[in-house]
Amino acid sequence: MRGIRIVPGMPAFDLDPTTMALSFLFGGIGFVAFRYGRKMQRIPPVVLGMALMMYPLFVSRVVWLAAIGVCLTSGLWLWRE
Repeated sequence: MRGIRIVPGMPAFDLDPTTMALSFLFGGIGFVAFRYGRKMQRIPPVVLGMALMMYPLFVSRVVWLAAIGVCLTSGLWLWRE
C-alpha cells in the first residue's frame, strides 16, 4: 500500500499529486456549492457541497475519486431549480 502511515493500524495517507489535485478541485467546488446553498437557503447545494468536501477523505483511488466527483458535480447541475 502506498502512502504514509502516521499511526499504526490507521489507513495510509496517499500523497499522489493527481489525488491531491482532484481532492482540492472537488473540495473547492463543494465549498462554493455549500456557501451558495447556505446563502440562498437551498438544501440540495448544501448537501452536495458537504458531500463533495468530505468524500476525498474516504476515497484514495484516482479513478474512483474522479468518478464520484463528476457524479456529485453533475448532481449539482441536475438538481438545480
